[in-house]
Amino acid sequence: MAYNDEIAKRIQHALALIPENFTEKKMFGGVAFLYHGKMTVGVVKDELMVRILDNKMESALRQEHTRPMDFTGKPMKEFVFVSQNGFRSEEQLQLWIELGLEHAKSKLQ
Repeated sequence: MAYNDEIAKRIQHALALIPENFTEKKMFGGVAFLYHGKMTVGVVKDELMVRILDNKMESALRQEHTRPMDFTGKPMKEFVFVSQNGFRSEEQLQLWIELGLEHAKSKLQ
């Protein structure tokens, strides 16, 4: 299993409530959801990956159940992993999605 399909379905359902267009793309061994070609959130194995604005990284990493995204042993800039306990409720998932969407929109300006 490259990624948790149930988490991907939860993200798809949450994104359907947002009046924006998203696309899916296989990335990092999982699936990512893109806004105008910019990655917002995704799933790798059983974790949520989220792109976050640099000025919000510190506060995001202070949240329980988050850690830097570190495929190579070195943290990737503006990416975090969130374990399942960090997005158990739909409200929690929505907050992470909003952070990812905020990042993507900032790259289009």
